[in-house]
Amino acid sequence: MKIWKSFAILLCSLMSLAFFSGCGKNGDTTKLVMATNAEFPPFEFKAEDGSFQGIDIEIMKHICERTGRELVVEDIAFDSIIPSVTSGKAHCGVAGMTITEDRLRNVDFTTPYYEAFQVIVVPKGSAIQGADDLKGKRIGVQTGTTGDTLASDIEGADMNRFGKGAEAILALTQNKVDAVVIDNEPAKAFVAKNSDKLVILEEPLTKESYAMAVRKGNDELLSLLNTQIELMMADGTMAAIRAKYEGTAEEETAATPSAPAAE
Repeated sequence: MKIWKSFAILLCSLMSLAFFSGCGKNGDTTKLVMATNAEFPPFEFKAEDGSFQGIDIEIMKHICERTGRELVVEDIAFDSIIPSVTSGKAHCGVAGMTITEDRLRNVDFTTPYYEAFQVIVVPKGSAIQGADDLKGKRIGVQTGTTGDTLASDIEGADMNRFGKGAEAILALTQNKVDAVVIDNEPAKAFVAKNSDKLVILEEPLTKESYAMAVRKGNDELLSLLNTQIELMMADGTMAAIRAKYEGTAEEETAATPSAPAAE
C-alpha cells in the first residue's frame, strides 16, 4: 500500500507539472505570480531581513518546487488582490482569503486548505464581552476582509477601516476604536505583541474556509492547485507547515511567531 501511495503521489505531481505548462503569465511558463498582502501573520508577513514568510508563502513555495516554477510574490493591498487576479497581473491570490458568495462572482476558488474564525479583540477590562455588545461601538477592521463585511452588519456600528490589520490593532491600543474584528490566527499574533493591553474574546463571530483565488475559466491552474493542495494534505506537508508557524497543526491555541511591529 505504501508503494502504491508513493507512486500515486509521484504520478499526480507529474500531471501537475504538465498542467502548469499552460498557465504562465504573458506566455512565461517559468513563474507563478502570487498576489498577497504581507500584513497577515502567520499566513504572510515580512521577516526582519525583508523576506516573505508565513503559511501561505511556504505552501506556494512547495507547490512551485514540486512543479518546477519560480514563485513571485506581489505584495499589494488586500482589496486589490482579486482585481489583480481577474486582470491577469497575478496568477492567483493567496492571502488567508475566505470563500464568499461575493468573491465567487469574480474568481474561482480552490479546495479549502484552512479553517479559520473571525474573532473580536478588545482591551483588557472592556465591557464588550460578545457580539451583542458591539452594537453602536467603534469597530476597527481591515478594508475588504470578511471581518469588514461582518462588522458592517452590526447595528449602529461605527466602522473604522484600515489598510492593514496591524493598523487596526494599533488604533485599539490607542483607544481610537473599541474593538477589532479580525481572523483568529493574526489576532493571536497581534495580541501576543500587546498581551498586557489586549485580549481575544472566547466566542468567535463565525467560522470560515481559506482558499486560493484564480481567474474564472483558468481550469488548468485551478486543477493544478487543487491537486497540490490534496497531495500536501495527504503526505503531511500541510500539517508540517502549520506546525512550523503555529506550534502544532491541530491546536487552534498554538503559539504564533512574532507579528510585525504595528505601523
